[in-house]
Amino acid sequence: MNIAITNGLLLTPPAFRAGLGVWSRSDGTSGSPTWADAGNAGIVPADQDFGPCFEVVKQQTTTSLRFMGETPMIPGVYLRVSARVKIVAGPLASVRIAGWAGDGSRNAVAGLVTAGTTVALRNYGEVVEVSAIVGVGNRPGVDLPWGTRAVYGHFGLDLVGANGGAFRVESIRIDDITAAFVPSLLDWVDVRDFGAVGDGVTNDRAAFLAADQAAAGGSIVVPAGTFFISGDLSINSRIRFKGRLITPPSTRVSLLRSFDFPTYADAFGDETLGMKKALQALLGYTDHISLDLGGRRVDLDEPLMLAELAPTLEGFANRRVIQNGSIQAKPGPAWQTGRATSPGTYNPAQPYLLSNVANVAAIEVGSRIIGSGVGREVYVNAKNVAQGTLTLSQPLYGGAGTRQYSFERYRYLFDFSGVRELSRLNFSKVDFGCDRIASGVMLPQQGEMIQFADCYFTRPMDRAITSIGRGCQDLLVDNCQFISNDLDLPAQQRTTVAINVNANDIKIRNNRFVRFAHFMVANGGGHIISGNHWFQGDGSGQGLRYAGLVLTQPNVQTTVSGNYIDNASIEWTNEHSAIPNFTGSEFSFGGLTLTGNTFLCSNTVAWFTWITVKPYGSGHFIQGLNVVGNVFKALYGNVERIDRVDTSIADLNYNSMRNLQFEANTFNGINTYVSNPLMIQLTQNTATATWTTPVLTGLPFQGWARSVQSVVTEVALQSTSGARVDATPTVVPDSGTSKRQIRLTWSQPLRGRVCIYARMDRPQ
Repeated sequence: MNIAITNGLLLTPPAFRAGLGVWSRSDGTSGSPTWADAGNAGIVPADQDFGPCFEVVKQQTTTSLRFMGETPMIPGVYLRVSARVKIVAGPLASVRIAGWAGDGSRNAVAGLVTAGTTVALRNYGEVVEVSAIVGVGNRPGVDLPWGTRAVYGHFGLDLVGANGGAFRVESIRIDDITAAFVPSLLDWVDVRDFGAVGDGVTNDRAAFLAADQAAAGGSIVVPAGTFFISGDLSINSRIRFKGRLITPPSTRVSLLRSFDFPTYADAFGDETLGMKKALQALLGYTDHISLDLGGRRVDLDEPLMLAELAPTLEGFANRRVIQNGSIQAKPGPAWQTGRATSPGTYNPAQPYLLSNVANVAAIEVGSRIIGSGVGREVYVNAKNVAQGTLTLSQPLYGGAGTRQYSFERYRYLFDFSGVRELSRLNFSKVDFGCDRIASGVMLPQQGEMIQFADCYFTRPMDRAITSIGRGCQDLLVDNCQFISNDLDLPAQQRTTVAINVNANDIKIRNNRFVRFAHFMVANGGGHIISGNHWFQGDGSGQGLRYAGLVLTQPNVQTTVSGNYIDNASIEWTNEHSAIPNFTGSEFSFGGLTLTGNTFLCSNTVAWFTWITVKPYGSGHFIQGLNVVGNVFKALYGNVERIDRVDTSIADLNYNSMRNLQFEANTFNGINTYVSNPLMIQLTQNTATATWTTPVLTGLPFQGWARSVQSVVTEVALQSTSGARVDATPTVVPDSGTSKRQIRLTWSQPLRGRVCIYARMDRPQ
């Protein structure tokens, strides 16, 4: 800063040859005597050293020369008062810079240092320069620290010592030297001052490190230019960019005190590249755990492929957070879905391997596999080009054989597919703006405790969160909203899926899913799905409704509680089984608890059901299912029942059912009440020894009447003659051709009414 420039102030007094009427013989204040009428002073027109100058014969112990102009004292501004002086005759003396400080009322400010260092004049004709620095601040190097009370000053010099000598003064100069104090005032350093070239070719890494060292707790400024950095760079100081950095792809730049997306975007001059380099640093074992997007929208013109950013990253398990911003896909060719078609051979003995795959190099890791015998959400986890094999995320149910398969590789905003293992990565308050251009996040091959909290996924092109391996172990999805790309399509035409998982212990809590084909396709067990709202209806009358939650492992030990399940069902399958037939060596369908949920449908077909079991092989049964305390409600048209078995591939083994509890549920607009145990009232008006119930349709999944919990007479039993008879029947379950009837056999013909509690299982 220079106030002569910024404020238009003329600081240096006029030359002596302009007249001595503005030069005081005392303190410089208005009315003080001037040198214009002094008999011992005058102007020398042509000194050999000074040219025109002021000459005075010293007659007082302290002879003062003060400029009567008021020089302003401005906070943050530092002035140097200087003069060139020599003695030409008489006794030797000394000289010093001096001044008078005035306040806003033009009174002298007491208690200040008003004179600089005294310098002796030891030789005749020797030019001596004296100076002093004056300013408001008491900083090192300031001779006259005047504080804030002084608002102006009268400056000049004093001649002190013996009288009688003749002295000449060239001029009095007042210069703004604030620039000398700028480093301490502004607390920053410029990388160019430490050798940075900024030509885009010279490696400026050493200069940046030197600037970081010199900043000493201050800041670094990177001026305009292109600064090439080769080799990992860690900056411990705050840093601000006007220029930009360029680096080789492998160079990691860690801005430890300015670790946020806006700084990286400024540093690299591009939002996509800035985000890449920030992620590279985030996962580079630096001293920070959080990448703050600064509330910014990050426009991406290509996927963020973590394997390309950190090719040596094999595993990372330290907590890292990406938070507070929006990731937006920009249209462009980089988001185009990759497609391939190839035959492959499957052997259930190697359930996760597809062999003899033609042109395996053209198939991308992370591709979804489509074909006969392939369940939903099966992905390529890895490939071996030399051996022509693909590693699969899930087994195929179609059995051994060679088949033609299609492969679709979706493009994701964040793609961790090439990272072997990544754990404890958290996304917090991030908007994933897929915008029908990109999918959301592809998880790594392995990992655990990845979390999405308070996030939005808006119109993912194909998928919101995809797992191609077991990187979804302990996945947490909390308080997020997922908005489908298929909002305007009828339910049967939707293709987008919000989440798929392959591992265990998933927590999906308090989220909202809007009109996906499926909100989640889940393998594994130990899941907790609570407090969510997923709805998949459409505007069509009597429309089809499909599964919101698809469970693909038969024994799931999963709890689904407190959810609002709206125009969608829960489908339970074993489609990810290499040997889908029940062999007796595994658990069959079991371990599922549905409690406290609200099930709703509207304007749907009468055969819609909220709970569907679909076995992909024979011999399976249910060995543990609790459906307790739920509300089932159909609007604008009744549905027949709440449950069914999809027998399109195989039926269940009803003879082996056990441990099903369907109790305390509420039914509205459902034609068939479903319960286990099921209470049946049987009235026999004509005395007979054998009573048979109608075919029971109210048992879960229309199961067989496998057992009777109790038989209670509701009225007195009467014989043929009308006499009261107290008797107990022999109960025969599994009666009738459908095995869905119960036969009671009495010791004699009787009539009356009984209440039967029947079960479709035999609890064990």
